[in-house]
Amino acid sequence: MKDTPKITPDLLVQAYKAGVFPMAEGADDDALFWVDPPERGIIPIDGFHASRSLIKRLKTNDYEASLNQCFSHVMANCAARKVTWINKPITELFTELHHQGLAHSIEIWRKDELIGGVYGLALGGAFFGESMFSTQRDGSKLALYALLNLLRTAGFTLFDTQFLTPHLASLGGQEISRAQYRHLLSIALHQQVAPQVLTARPRYALTHSMTQIS
Repeated sequence: MKDTPKITPDLLVQAYKAGVFPMAEGADDDALFWVDPPERGIIPIDGFHASRSLIKRLKTNDYEASLNQCFSHVMANCAARKVTWINKPITELFTELHHQGLAHSIEIWRKDELIGGVYGLALGGAFFGESMFSTQRDGSKLALYALLNLLRTAGFTLFDTQFLTPHLASLGGQEISRAQYRHLLSIALHQQVAPQVLTARPRYALTHSMTQIS
C-alpha cells in the first residue's frame, strides 16, 4: 500500500520504533511503501560467523575500517545495482538522519580504495542494517564484521537485517517471527548504550583479534 503523507525523518524514526520500514519499487520510483514482514531477519550481536577464507583475509592485516567517514558514498554504492529499493527520498531521509547522528556507515578500505560498506539506523540498543555493498571479494562481510564488533562494544542487543538472505544466513543470520522481533525490539529500544562508540572514526586496522567470532 502506497503511503499518502510525506515521510519525514521524525516519522521514519517512529516507524522503525514500531517495527516497520520503508522501501521503494525501484530507484526511479519516488513513492515509498511500508513493510512489516511476518518473518524478520537478525544477526545475534555475538553470533557473527566468519568463514575460514574471511578469517584468513583478516589475518593478512591488509584491510582498514572507518566509521561515518563517507556516508553518502556508502549509500550511493549500495544503490548502484540493477535492482534496488533505495530511491532518492530514502537517500535524502537517511542523509538527514546521518546529520542528526542517528544513521551511520561503516567503510572498508584496502590500499586507499573503498571496497565495501554498510549503513543503517541506530535507536537505543537496536541497529537497523539497511544495505551493504562490496566491490572486492568479502568487502561486505568485512563491513558487517567491523560493525558488529562496534555494536557489541557499545552494548547493542539487536541487529536487524530486515530479511534473511542466503548470504546473511551464511554469516550467522537467523529468521524470527514478527512477534519475537517486536519483543526484542521493545527491550532494545529502552537499553542504554555507549553512543560515543558510533561517532566518526578515521581508518583503523581491521584484525581477526578484534572480537570473538564463531
